[in-house]
Amino acid sequence: MATRKRAAAASLPLFAADSADPGLPGPVAGVDEAGRGPLAGPVAVAAVVLDPARPIAGLNDSKQLSEARREALYPQIIEHAAAFHIVLVSAAQIDRLNILQATFQGMRQAVAGVAHVARSALIDGNKVPPGLCLPGQFLIGGDGKDAAIAAASILAKVSRDRYLLQLHQRYPHYGFDRHKGYGTAVHLQALAEHGPCPEHRHSFAPVRQAAMKPA
Repeated sequence: MATRKRAAAASLPLFAADSADPGLPGPVAGVDEAGRGPLAGPVAVAAVVLDPARPIAGLNDSKQLSEARREALYPQIIEHAAAFHIVLVSAAQIDRLNILQATFQGMRQAVAGVAHVARSALIDGNKVPPGLCLPGQFLIGGDGKDAAIAAASILAKVSRDRYLLQLHQRYPHYGFDRHKGYGTAVHLQALAEHGPCPEHRHSFAPVRQAAMKPA
């Protein structure tokens, strides 16, 4: 979990030509997540309030950027954002809450972490989490339309990937450094051979099935 505090600043506008003004009071926090689908590791959520006086070139949906480009943009976002907050919701919490509610929990925490600067939140996706501490609105495909959401997607993706690289040091036989916890053939084969580790999401069917097999 990470956070940063700076003086309040107005949010950057949507940068896609076909995007409508969300009509939210500024400054606006862009919110996005990474890692809802994997079989292991946390879901990462980030909220970012950009500073228009310190623009960041090249922001885009993290999935459209190379790993090297994401890593290069990460410190720029940390340094130039008016505020940011990153939350990692653990596999155990995902199992307890389910992945949707765990993601909502992370979004509430991330928005709360920038509420000293932001006046509203723009969420990537098709739902606004209940219980946000700020007025919120969703934007489908927002990580490719809004600069703040794009920045949040990069922080979430890089933070989660780094966490999975750390997990690889603890559990090298699963290949987390290669697939980042997603259900690839290599990962499924490792699950079949070794069973799940504590960082696996036991509420997900492939992990649950692997746990039921005899060692």
